[in-house]
Amino acid sequence: MTTFFSEEDVSKILTMEVAIEVVEESFRLLGNDQAINNSRQRIKLPKLMFHVMTAGSATLGFIGLKAYTAGPSGGRFVFLLFEAESGKLEAIIDADLLGQMRTGAASGVATRYLAPPDTPKVGIFGTGWQARSQLEAVSVVRRIKSVLVAGRNPDRCEMFCEEMAERLAIPVLPSVPEEVAAADIVITATSSREPVLLGKWLRSGQHINAIGSNFLHRRELDELAIERAGCIVVDSREQAKLECGDLVSLVNAGTLNWGDCIELGDIVAGKVPFVRAKEVITVFESQGIALEDVAIARFVLERGRKQGLGVVLPF
Repeated sequence: MTTFFSEEDVSKILTMEVAIEVVEESFRLLGNDQAINNSRQRIKLPKLMFHVMTAGSATLGFIGLKAYTAGPSGGRFVFLLFEAESGKLEAIIDADLLGQMRTGAASGVATRYLAPPDTPKVGIFGTGWQARSQLEAVSVVRRIKSVLVAGRNPDRCEMFCEEMAERLAIPVLPSVPEEVAAADIVITATSSREPVLLGKWLRSGQHINAIGSNFLHRRELDELAIERAGCIVVDSREQAKLECGDLVSLVNAGTLNWGDCIELGDIVAGKVPFVRAKEVITVFESQGIALEDVAIARFVLERGRKQGLGVVLPF
């Protein structure tokens, strides 16, 4: 029988601490060639865009897909999880919160491996849905003492700061872009078409999590910011080639090679030993990959059934 898990169920099952551990293991499997991840596919209609992401792992024991729409009324997300041997549909999961948590968790994993151990100050561009899980994730893997926030809408920025200050129990304050960009860890969580983080603002030793450039027309980092980075990491090189506006523009200009971009799975699996130099700027370009969703969905299924959550469906 197939079990349906609602957004409310997922919120009762999943914590950021668990999500980071689960997503880290999914990257380890990917780096060890124990999983298959397909790049996102999109269908664009006049008023709606449809997205499909698929991945699977015999080691995990599951294969699955996330499908979602984006349009004038917002996004709608669903995940289908199949058992890897029988092909049985084990779970249907409302996947908005699931996607938010796994995206934050991926940045948490990247921060764990790439950021300096002493990173008391975080700066973030963006105050939307994804920005919340980004701050939560980095606060799990690093001891954060304060956050500076740059947002386009002052009222929304103020509300975001108040909410996150209460959630994280640290000062979270609105600021100007130059000061936000000077933090130890800088996060860009926007849908901007023009760079919000400029290379001239950066200093040696920073770590950057860039999560919003998942369309070719979106740019969060300017050319100088990428050029100043001593280490560029992606969740999937193949998906970055299709989507990452921050990087594709430089590759097309001949100033960056895809071979210069390391996959996070290779670092987590130990295939590419990473020793951080103090003066190096590191960048994680996150597109969000389906294997993260499969790993999180598996956890939701197994833990949810133990907790007696979900609704059993008659098929």
